[in-house]
Amino acid sequence: MIAENIAGIRARMDAAARKAGRDPADILLCAATKMNDADRVREAIAAGITCCGENRVQELTAKLAQNAYDGASVHFIGHLQTNKVRQVVGKVALIQSVDRPALLEAIEKEAAKQNLVQDVLLEVNIGGEESKSGYAPEEVDGVAAGMAQYPHIRLRGLMAIPPVSEKSGDNCRFFAEIRRIAVDITAKKYHNTNMEILSMGMTDDFEDAIACGSTMIRVGTAIFGARDYSK
Repeated sequence: MIAENIAGIRARMDAAARKAGRDPADILLCAATKMNDADRVREAIAAGITCCGENRVQELTAKLAQNAYDGASVHFIGHLQTNKVRQVVGKVALIQSVDRPALLEAIEKEAAKQNLVQDVLLEVNIGGEESKSGYAPEEVDGVAAGMAQYPHIRLRGLMAIPPVSEKSGDNCRFFAEIRRIAVDITAKKYHNTNMEILSMGMTDDFEDAIACGSTMIRVGTAIFGARDYSK
């Protein structure tokens, strides 16, 4: 079932990319593995998944211990508390959810301690929602401009979760705004900053995100089925 779901998503990704005049190979499918055990993660990787995104530090740590991600890279995509940074830095290829200055500082400190450079994305609260974390759109340029002060962090792009959409196309304006911010930052050639990754689009809106320039979509439900939050 997981393999069939992944094949279906890839077919939709390909169609959306070609419709937008893009190469499907330029868009990465990141499987959001929250609440899926090691065996289901392995099943997804066996079906061709090369990137897993984890939301919770506890799950990340447990699955790393079980070698669940073997054959794929792992990203951290959830809200990260500063006191858990040491459990994530150096363990993941990319921290997608850097949403505040204190977290940047904590990642820099831990990466320096481990003598490594941690790749990150800035999370943008593109819809200005109080319930979501992230930098306001107007703050992003200033953060990118100051990345030279974090020698153990490499900024590689932006991540966004727009408001829940009622119908197809609703989130295009948010996705287009993220791309505009990235293009503006790229033109300024800030030190230690690259906008090669735009992580936007999930199960309900990834085709719109691809049309608007997403280079990475984060899909969980459409791969693994609905999560049971009653457990």
